[in-house]
Order: sequence, then C-alpha cells, then structure tokens
Amino acid sequence: MKCPFCSYEETKVVDSRATEAGDAIRRRRECLKCSQRFTTYERLEEMPLTVIKKNGEREIFNRNKLLDGLLRAAVKREISRQQLEDLVTDIETELRNQFKYEVASKKIGEMILKRLRKIDKVAYVRFASVYREFKDETDFSSELSKLQRT
Repeated sequence: MKCPFCSYEETKVVDSRATEAGDAIRRRRECLKCSQRFTTYERLEEMPLTVIKKNGEREIFNRNKLLDGLLRAAVKREISRQQLEDLVTDIETELRNQFKYEVASKKIGEMILKRLRKIDKVAYVRFASVYREFKDETDFSSELSKLQRT
C-alpha cells in the first residue's frame, strides 16, 4: 500500500475491523517512512454492475458518481455524508441482491428518490429537478404539489 503523504510503498496495519454495514474491512495504516496514518477500505470484488443510460449507452456502476449527485442535492442541508453513503450502499446492495448485472439508470434514480424523500424533502426536490430534467417552474410546482399530498 502506497502512502498518500510521501508515496513510500511500505506501511503497517495498526488496526483492522469490519465496517458497521459489514460490506468492507476498514484498515488503519501507518507509513514506515513518514509515520503518517491513513485509512483504507477493502471491499470484495464482485461482478461489475452495468448501468443502461437513457440514450442506451452502458457504463459501469460508479457509487462515487451517485454520491456526488447526492452531495450536490444535500448542500447546506442537515444530512450527514454518512447518511448519503449509507443510502448509496443500500441501493448498491439491493441491486446486487437481485442478481441482475444490468440496470436502467431510471430505476436507480427512482430508488434514490424513494429513499431521499424520507431523509430530506429539499434534497429530494433538488435531486428530482436534475434527475427528471425540470424545464421550468411548472415542473417544480408539480413536484412540490405531489410532495405535499403525501
């Protein structure tokens, strides 16, 4: 493991434990050259999950891309990064448990909206506005009306 501070290639593991979700091993490491400590996560390598985009293109599922979109929707909201990471992990786990290796981006978007709605309604509307490609204030109004009815 290469040290992210000095790029030295030898480190020692100081602590190792499973994450709360149990889907990864968290390792606390220390560089043998500069003594800086850093954390790494090890996940089981699985069959790649392919996302079918609206235009028919296919790309490998990227949890960071999903998390980035959620972080943008949650700007200045009282939602922790951990909540959003848990949401992404939950979606990824659900998709993998279905044993389907291709999934439409539309399905992922709806899964996110369903969960985000329970966490924060403002972040939900922000995410929906990008995901559903709102064109004008009428689209926002319509979505807010639906949100208020439920």
